[in-house]
Amino acid sequence: MSASRPITVTLISGDGIGPEITDSLLRIFDALKAPIHWEIAPMGLNAFNACGDALPPATLESFRRTRLALKGPVQTPLATGFRSPLVRLREEFQLFANLRPVQTLMPGGLHDNVSLTVVRENTEGLYAAKESYLPAGEDREGLATALAWNSRAGCERVLRFAFDYAISRNQRKVTVVHKANVLKILSGIFLNEARSLHAREYAGRIEMEEMIVDACAMKMAMQPQHFDVIVTTNLFGDILSDLAAGISGGLGIAAGANIGRDAAMFEAVHGSAPDIAGKGIANPVAMLLSGALLLEHIGAAALAFRLRRAIRIAINEDQARTLDLGGSLSTEMMTAAIIRRLE
Repeated sequence: MSASRPITVTLISGDGIGPEITDSLLRIFDALKAPIHWEIAPMGLNAFNACGDALPPATLESFRRTRLALKGPVQTPLATGFRSPLVRLREEFQLFANLRPVQTLMPGGLHDNVSLTVVRENTEGLYAAKESYLPAGEDREGLATALAWNSRAGCERVLRFAFDYAISRNQRKVTVVHKANVLKILSGIFLNEARSLHAREYAGRIEMEEMIVDACAMKMAMQPQHFDVIVTTNLFGDILSDLAAGISGGLGIAAGANIGRDAAMFEAVHGSAPDIAGKGIANPVAMLLSGALLLEHIGAAALAFRLRRAIRIAINEDQARTLDLGGSLSTEMMTAAIIRRLE
């Protein structure tokens, strides 16, 4: 994509602290003169309360037109029968690759010099399972079951995405994470497709290693510098991506993206934090770093670099930090500090 003319992006501020961190992003993107036209769209609990649907038709139509979205945190209505609007979006637009890059922003945490990316398959596996109860003895619902699946085509497309992503960023290695030692078919199809695809198209271009998911979790906790790009199936990726965020500083600085063949949605992956909503103390960094991923996606890599650089300098040299980062600044004050560093 080219950033030479304004690109329309669907903007979903979401619930809780979402509007506050979205306002921070808008101010900073204005300061960057980012070539984006925002199309505001509702989603989440506020949307449900307003129109009875957490993912209104107008929001779906906006995303169909733009094929690009930036999303703040949303809440799913607790009413029985309502599915996560995020899951609905992923399925509707086949956003098959969940991208979670993490980097250490502040020294002195659990680990220094963490820089890795988790690529998670987004549409299959246990999260797409058909669940049901079966009788067990006299208990009519004494046994819970789930019919899960991974397809060869679904495995191939997310593995190809991970290999191409690693090569495009001059990474050395892709770690394929599985549980094929136990789930010999469900997880085995993923591992076997990784071996086949790598041998056919990527041998000599990028190194591939295989790792069982529990061993991967331990190694991430103890030696995260071992990893460049991790690719895995839906459930394992959900868990490992939050682990990656934890060892690099927390969800408050974790960016995320959901990528399909012709559409992409970028999101702050933390929750809506209703307990601090409206207090002006929310950390905007996860939303901003997700915006940096969006900028790279539309071809504005130089603006993404400036944004990340300004965030890093503001946090480390100016000590501009919200409460969750060990500081005392408000959202507005931290936003202003980052804008001052946009050189």
